[in-house]
Amino acid sequence: MKSQTYRCLAVVIISFVSAGTALAAKISTSGSTTTKRTARKVHESSRTQAKISRLRHSRRVSYSRRSRRHHRYYERFTANSFATNDLTSGDIAAGEDPIVRQAAIDALGNMNGTVVAIDPTDGRILAMVNQKLALSEGATPCSTIKLSVGLAALSEGVITRNTPVKIGPHAYMTLTEALAKSNNLYFEALGRKLGFERIHRYATQFGLGELAGYNIEGEHLGVYPDEELDAKLGGVGRMCSFGDGISMTPLQLGAMVAAMANGGTLYYLQHPTTPEEVLNFQPKVKRTLEIANYLPEMSDGMAAAVQYGTARPLRVNFSEEQILGKTGTCSNSGTRYGWFASYANTSYGRIVTVVFLEGGRSTYGPKAAEIAGRMYRGLYDHSFFAVKNPVEKTGETTAVGVSQ
Repeated sequence: MKSQTYRCLAVVIISFVSAGTALAAKISTSGSTTTKRTARKVHESSRTQAKISRLRHSRRVSYSRRSRRHHRYYERFTANSFATNDLTSGDIAAGEDPIVRQAAIDALGNMNGTVVAIDPTDGRILAMVNQKLALSEGATPCSTIKLSVGLAALSEGVITRNTPVKIGPHAYMTLTEALAKSNNLYFEALGRKLGFERIHRYATQFGLGELAGYNIEGEHLGVYPDEELDAKLGGVGRMCSFGDGISMTPLQLGAMVAAMANGGTLYYLQHPTTPEEVLNFQPKVKRTLEIANYLPEMSDGMAAAVQYGTARPLRVNFSEEQILGKTGTCSNSGTRYGWFASYANTSYGRIVTVVFLEGGRSTYGPKAAEIAGRMYRGLYDHSFFAVKNPVEKTGETTAVGVSQ
């Protein structure tokens, strides 16, 4: 009996020991699992932090590269876009039209530049503000060179108004759009098709590379080179899109655009310096250009430039009459140039306006177009484009709104 009791007690003790061992094992296993989970979470957190660190580093590197890339192409300008003195000082204005001159002065304001206004029917310079700059040796014509290139391509039958010219793998453009948006690839393609010899021949025929004026004191000569630009610098394509290697004066550009405005007569520009010279003014024809048949094609693009293209800032100030024009923007040795050549396509008050600016970042072609718009506004407000009624004045027949 006693031995049986001891056996039962031993069984109970063994059961308790087994249960304790199992519980200890379970606790040990649970603790180990918890430790593993904790370790896993720590590891995953470390990996996440590493990813974040790599991402941040990548962003810093990317930003640094973008910054260096941006800095690499950042153009530094040293010239000033705004005049520090009176631009009209030294101008000889006694023979100019006072209404046109004042409109040009008001439009130019304090921008560092010049405005030249020409009567396309006879080559008379109606106003020349900042004559020192207007008569200088000129500057790179930028995209205004595209006018002579377009006329050359039309004259040679290389294109018509609607000819699509390839400007990319799957992109084509016509003359009107190319002039309106001043597309460089289009005119580079034209230049390569024409070749330097033909480009040079037409440019000189249109008056580039020679004096535009007739006995205008102080006029300097712009240069059109006799050789093609080096291929490493872009060759003839670069010459036809940006005008690189060419120096053009405001008077040369004005004479060419005046010939486009009057149907093809290239006049010597004359700048009367006294009222007597105005009264005795006689036009002087330099040559007749065979461009009349191609002017409608060019006119569409020049009108589009003002309507929706690079010259649309003009319409901020003036939209009452149709203006046809071409902008140009480029830079050289820290100086930026802004060009705009245009003419008013009206029955009365025929006038060609060339705005040329030089300076820094605030100088560009659309800004020159905006200035031209202000000038046309000033002329319009003084009835320059209105019908002129002859009146008797001091025994001579003159016209209302026209200075003699």
